Amino acid sequence: MFVTRFAPSPTGRLHKGHAFSALTAWRAAKGAGGRFLLRIEDIDPTRCRPEFEVGIFEDLAWLGLHWETSVRRQSDHLADYAAVVEALDRRGLLYRCFRTRREILDAIGDAPHGPAEAARPGPHPVEEEARLLAEGRPFAWRLSLDRAREALGGAAWDALSFIEEGSGPDGETGRIKARPETAGDVVLARKDAGTAYHLAVTHDDALQKVSHVIRGQDLFEATHIQRLIQALMGWPAPVYRHHRLLAGSDGRRYAKRDRSVTLAELRAGGLTPDRLRAELAL
Repeated sequence: MFVTRFAPSPTGRLHKGHAFSALTAWRAAKGAGGRFLLRIEDIDPTRCRPEFEVGIFEDLAWLGLHWETSVRRQSDHLADYAAVVEALDRRGLLYRCFRTRREILDAIGDAPHGPAEAARPGPHPVEEEARLLAEGRPFAWRLSLDRAREALGGAAWDALSFIEEGSGPDGETGRIKARPETAGDVVLARKDAGTAYHLAVTHDDALQKVSHVIRGQDLFEATHIQRLIQALMGWPAPVYRHHRLLAGSDGRRYAKRDRSVTLAELRAGGLTPDRLRAELAL
């Protein structure tokens, strides 16, 4: 069955870009006679707020969308993600990284190779790791690309791919060779946070039997490392359908960080959902 989802993070109110993405996924599910899910991706306790989650429900209902219940809230399932981290660690695929973001950025600047390779700091020496652990220093669990390639085997690594029914930022479409190395040794969890985006989203897509991931082109590059996680965990690979990003009159894409006009503000200004849906359909 065709199953897709809209998975916002409650870190601010939704804007036109969110409305376009949600409507695109909802219409695809409706047209295929499939299922449309809503997932709340609230794993960042410092930025996610309950009032923004309430706003998501209000805005989507105002748009005329309906979704299956119950809605999966990721913060309610941190034990699920911790179990995946533990499983990967038992297989020797993770390593503790105590380096700060600044230290890694400095290493990228000093490195003679490209940033994709420079973002692979590698494990600390055993004695250094033991000392940092004893000191109670915070750390992140990173996925080792070298160990992942060894675990899959060279042939399986080279064969990693995904189906793109939409298009990437540069027009990529069809069967795409996955390039996990572009992401480096990504963080999958932190000492003070049970999971990171790449692990949680791939876990939930598999759990919820999502057959089609419909999302903006800004997440196209994330597909490469997510495809690797799926292969390592034996999870099925959904079909991907990335869509273009909406931009305002200034040419900049809508984004929360730029304080884009929200759906709540448009609604307060008298915009009707029918008019917005018609505008987005163009």
